[in-house]
Amino acid sequence: MCRNIKVLHNFEPHATNEEVHAAALQYVRKVSGSTHPSKANEEVFNRAVEEIAHITGHLLEDLVTSASPRSREVEAAKAKARAAVRFGTA
Repeated sequence: MCRNIKVLHNFEPHATNEEVHAAALQYVRKVSGSTHPSKANEEVFNRAVEEIAHITGHLLEDLVTSASPRSREVEAAKAKARAAVRFGTA
């Protein structure tokens, strides 16, 4: 999985449209192998991002869980601690 795509399910508050779009953009970049499409592929690239963002929104709305919602602040602190261990920063 692309390291830059973040988990968006089961957060309070729910994922924003911007977060969903950013995840879709990262996915399309990974699959296509380019961060900036050529002019010839720009329309297809952008359409793919929009379609993936749209269906991801439906997925997030329809997923069901019995787990309590996660906190963005707690998850960010966990990620920071993992990075400190991984990269040896304080």
